[in-house]
Amino acid sequence: MCLRGQLSAEMMILIVVVLAIVAIAATQLMNAAQDSAGQIENQTGQLYDKTSDAMKAGPGEVCFDDDDCRSGDCDLTVNKCD
Repeated sequence: MCLRGQLSAEMMILIVVVLAIVAIAATQLMNAAQDSAGQIENQTGQLYDKTSDAMKAGPGEVCFDDDDCRSGDCDLTVNKCD
């Protein structure tokens, strides 16, 4: 009977060690995922800024308010960017 108790104790120690390794790996993966998410959010913001500026109308092109123009000035009498 002593041998069975000892075997169970060894198995419990092994299970605890394996669970600890899994917990450490999961923590590392979560940290890596958070870092990646931050980088993706930053790059998405940069991409949005660049594309929104490129989509604005140039001088003489049609606009409906100042935000539509690269210059920030829309002549509403003719709906053209200055």
